[in-house]
Amino acid sequence: MPGWSCLVTGAGGFLGQRIIHMLVQEKDLEEIRVLDKVFRPETRKEFFNLKTNTKVSVLEGDILDSQYLRRACQGISVVIHTAAVIDVSGVIPRQTMLDVNLKGTKNLLEACVQASVPVFIFTSTIDVAGPNSYKDIVLDGHEEDQHESTWSDPYPYSKKMAEKAVLAANGCTLRNGGTLHTCALRPMCIYGERSPFLYNTVIRALKNKGIIDAISKFSRANPVYVDNVAWAHILAARGLRDPKKSPSIQGQFYYISDDTPHQSYDDLRYTLSKEWGLRLDSSWSLPLPLLYWLAFLLETVSFLLRPVYNYRPPFNRHLVTVLNSMFAFSYKKAQQDLGYEPCVTWEEAKQKTSEWIGTLVEQHKETMNSKTQ
Repeated sequence: MPGWSCLVTGAGGFLGQRIIHMLVQEKDLEEIRVLDKVFRPETRKEFFNLKTNTKVSVLEGDILDSQYLRRACQGISVVIHTAAVIDVSGVIPRQTMLDVNLKGTKNLLEACVQASVPVFIFTSTIDVAGPNSYKDIVLDGHEEDQHESTWSDPYPYSKKMAEKAVLAANGCTLRNGGTLHTCALRPMCIYGERSPFLYNTVIRALKNKGIIDAISKFSRANPVYVDNVAWAHILAARGLRDPKKSPSIQGQFYYISDDTPHQSYDDLRYTLSKEWGLRLDSSWSLPLPLLYWLAFLLETVSFLLRPVYNYRPPFNRHLVTVLNSMFAFSYKKAQQDLGYEPCVTWEEAKQKTSEWIGTLVEQHKETMNSKTQ
């Protein structure tokens, strides 16, 4: 395969940064364009200091700016689209999420057509598959099962509709007469160093005498380590660029998991942080059906108050369902079509993530000591 170039959106994010670090090791990759709305200074510095012969171009721009996207896509061979607004608790306005996650994806697809980019890889999410009820049990799900979220909440809805747009665009004619090839990857809940989900968990616990909120004791899931998700994106890019592999991948979606043991999200957070003295809240909690209907009540109150007061419930039915369902998926199809095998074992992932959590604990101690002096 000849020299190629890649644009990665959401490049300053948790997953985007890992994809960049793997991409620079790819043979014949001549240029990476890293795109995000705003880069933190340390992230920008990290990209500039990458030890690689590949040209790294740092682009700051809005995914809603169609003209900017078209310029960013000029001369590009592969687009990896990870940029998204992730929010399952109702903090971010619905329209913002629809604009970025759905309209932004459509803008990028159109930019690829106009700039004749032949390969488009979309970072989707397990949320587009469900779960739709905490009573549903899926412990070895497959792509053929056709699971689909029925939630109208902005995150699962916007990602589901964006994924549909990406897969429907497969086979589109490009401006130069070529053909657009697309696929989508659906990672499980992603963990690892710098995970915003874990960072918030640890900071809250440290402010609460080391006690981790027990919010998902009824769940059984298979979380996936961030490097393994990044690796799946590299393999998808290779596959769609390879004339032999590409036909079986085009227009397909893939669940991306690894060999992390099936467990509750609470157990995962405890396992990764127990070495540093953090522990799960052992106090009594509401039964799951009661918690669900309490969420419904709080959503109703929020709806009724909306004309006069913007009340945001601490949790909603979607969040209760996602965090307390038995919902796990196999990576067998990605293994068959992409040649995907997790590049980091559970033991390695656990050690690396735990060590990072240890740095957060030490930083917290130093901060507290400086305040008392």
